[in-house]
Amino acid sequence: MIFDFFGVLTSNMVEVITWFEDRERIARGTFLRAWADPRGQDLFRRLELGQISQEDWNSGFATLMGVKPDNLLGRYLHDAFPAYPVLRVAREARAAGIRTAVLSNSLGRQPYDPYTGFDLHGTFDVVVLSAEHGVRKPEPAAFRIVLENLDVRATECLFVDDSEENLAAAQKLGFTPVHGLDEDLVARQLRKLLHLPGL
Repeated sequence: MIFDFFGVLTSNMVEVITWFEDRERIARGTFLRAWADPRGQDLFRRLELGQISQEDWNSGFATLMGVKPDNLLGRYLHDAFPAYPVLRVAREARAAGIRTAVLSNSLGRQPYDPYTGFDLHGTFDVVVLSAEHGVRKPEPAAFRIVLENLDVRATECLFVDDSEENLAAAQKLGFTPVHGLDEDLVARQLRKLLHLPGL
């Protein structure tokens, strides 16, 4: 069972973005407009591949949104809290002998580490962060890295992500896709698929 991180093991990212905009006192939709801008897309891609620093991203993306750059990534992800129901299922699945992994398009770990407090290496068998491998979802190579580390075939795996693009890419490789938008719903769905007892 392979999990995306942001939006699957954390709070829903649409809500995280909304809360960020409200705290910053900027118009709702500002973040997504900057994200959809080709310059914003390029900034995210390069950060996820480890080609630029968080400070570079903070500066560039702040310019697109018209906000201060200071710790912008940390401000943006301030409310990306752990999705406890999904994390609980991951731990129970692992205890039941199911191999588990995280495959994340990462956003760097310095100076702000979005993974702090999640104990990913203690909870999952394998953790693959895009910046550490220079490849990101939905590229097939990203999925192959996690399969090689788990020593399993795609057809043996569930893949949970909040991105339809990533899910479609995974399905083409043979994964069983699970659309992860609501943590309680996803937890129930995974319990059913894995025949884990309900709580």
